[in-house]
Amino acid sequence: MKKSLPQSCKTDIAQLEIFNFKYWLKITIYAILVGLGIGIILCILISVLNGKWIGTERAIFQLLFSCVIGFFVSNSIHFSKRLWAGKGSHIFYISLYYLFSLSGAFIAIELLYYTFSGLFKTKYTFFHKSDFLFASIITLIVSTVSYIYFSQKARFSTKIKEKEMDLLRLKQMKTQAELATLQSKINPHFLYNSLNAIASLIHLDPDKAESMTLKLSKLFRYSINQGGENLISIEEEVDILQTYLHIETVRFGDRINFIIDIDKTISHEKIPRFLIQPLVENALKHGLKDTIEKGELKVSIKKTKNMDIVVSDNGYPFPNELEIGYGLQSTYDKLELLYPGNYELQITNEPFKQIKIQIPLHDK
Repeated sequence: MKKSLPQSCKTDIAQLEIFNFKYWLKITIYAILVGLGIGIILCILISVLNGKWIGTERAIFQLLFSCVIGFFVSNSIHFSKRLWAGKGSHIFYISLYYLFSLSGAFIAIELLYYTFSGLFKTKYTFFHKSDFLFASIITLIVSTVSYIYFSQKARFSTKIKEKEMDLLRLKQMKTQAELATLQSKINPHFLYNSLNAIASLIHLDPDKAESMTLKLSKLFRYSINQGGENLISIEEEVDILQTYLHIETVRFGDRINFIIDIDKTISHEKIPRFLIQPLVENALKHGLKDTIEKGELKVSIKKTKNMDIVVSDNGYPFPNELEIGYGLQSTYDKLELLYPGNYELQITNEPFKQIKIQIPLHDK
């Protein structure tokens, strides 16, 4: 789908920055310097054509003449851009552009002659045709070059903005796809064990088998994430975690005590979808798998300066050289995608065996 660019991307950059005093000052100084350069070239050119130096007084007049014209022409062009501001046809804008350029040159010439007549007590006569015609040629040339330059600059700037928007959209799509992939995975071993447990319960306890089947269905429905949500409330995440634990209770029975301790004041807070379940599954699979009795697995979510999410158990300690399996890897990946550089993940055995995650509060 082709995007609709904001008006700021369609108009000349200079049009938008005319309201910026620093930018106006920069353009004015640039115009005066260009005028000074043209004045120097004209002094040299006239001297070469006459075969002698035009004289200091005339050279100063020519330099001043060129700088003043540069100042007025530059500001006239900016005024025309401000007046047009993207309205009307492009032909109208070009006509306005050149009209204001020539008007700036005309005002500069007449103002200079009027000023000099006052300084040197000479008679002022209106409209200096030869000077205006000469200045008009130079102004038209410089204005055309300036127009082409800024038009091309604006065009390239627009294209760059379009590319940046495309890259941003692709990056967002990539992030969404990666998150969707991470959220859609359910450990096949868990599914295999759950289905075996259901099969064994069908004849022994049909009601329990039905309940377990419905919970498994709920877990899958949650993992599909049809709404495409990356963040959900703690309350929702805990609800699905409890559904998962109810299924696992059929396997472990009373061997493990599951504890969920949540700060109710932050139950509305958002956390990454399916953040906790893989860590709990890891604890059951590696830490508590051989526990015969008095096993304990605790999930704690508390509000500090940030949000602290802790998954702890009293099973086998983490090995010194920890292998990053799917559970931990998916956790790292989600955190990096959703909180790049703004999270902490700690894995410790002392004083308690736990995995601790710190992420920012969204309502801070």
